[in-house]
Order: sequence, then C-alpha cells, then structure tokens
Amino acid sequence: MEQLARVGEVARHFRETKLSTLKPPQEFFDHRQLSRPANMNEATSRITYNTRHFSGNYLLVILILAAYAMLTNPLLLIALAFLAGGFAAINKFAPEPVQVGSQTITQKHLYIGLFVIGLPLLYIASPISTFFWLVGSSAILILGHASLMEPGVESEYQGVEGV
Repeated sequence: MEQLARVGEVARHFRETKLSTLKPPQEFFDHRQLSRPANMNEATSRITYNTRHFSGNYLLVILILAAYAMLTNPLLLIALAFLAGGFAAINKFAPEPVQVGSQTITQKHLYIGLFVIGLPLLYIASPISTFFWLVGSSAILILGHASLMEPGVESEYQGVEGV
C-alpha cells in the first residue's frame, strides 16, 4: 500500500509539473507560425524558446512514440512482461525456500532460472534498437518542429518586468 501511495504521489507531481504545461493543439500545430529560419543562430534561438514553451507537448510526443514502439514490437512486450511478472511472482509467492523432494529451491535459484530464460528472450526482442529508434525519431520530430515554429510575441517581452 505504501508503494501505491508513493506511485500515486509521483504521478500527481508529474501531472502538476509537466502535463500542466501542455499547450492546446491549435497552438502546437499552428501552420501559420511555420517558417524556415534564416540562419543557424535563429534556428538555435527558436529551438531554445520552443523546447521550453512546448515542453509538455514534446514529452507527450515522446510518450506516444514510446507506446508505438512497444506496441509494434510484441516480443519486447512479452519479454518485459515475463521479467516483471517473474520478479513479482518470486517476491510474492516464494519468499522462503521451498522443499521439492530432496531439493531445496531458494529465491536465488528462481532468479537464476528467470534470468536464464528472460535475458535471451529480451536480447532477441532488441530493446537497444528500439531505444535508439525512439531517441532518433523523437529528436527529428522535436528539433524539426522547434526550429520551424516561430516564437510567439510573448518571447519578445521575456526580459521585461511588469510594473
């Protein structure tokens, strides 16, 4: 129960900090603000501004791409579910050594069995290539969007303090 409360607290904090910065789709996909930057300095300043301004939207893009990557790689889903389920089952059902015939099976033996089956399965599922696909596709989408979107008028007045 304590862990569920901690997970709930982390989810609440995540929602309050990151997802509260979500901009509406009309602003995020506003085609009237698209233009090619004149030079590298302008592109860099646009990327700097837009990554702060649209940080919640970019996080959502990464989460959607991660979900897509997981759903299109069913073997990776199976391998991760097998390992996570194995850990949970061993911790819940076998905290003490079990006597089977003349053999004593401990948690250590069960974890070794889980790793002997789970790690080759995970290797075949190619999580590293999935991770690099996620990093590359996220970088291309986010940097492309951030460099092509013109900053709003409010960016001109960032340094001006109110009276």
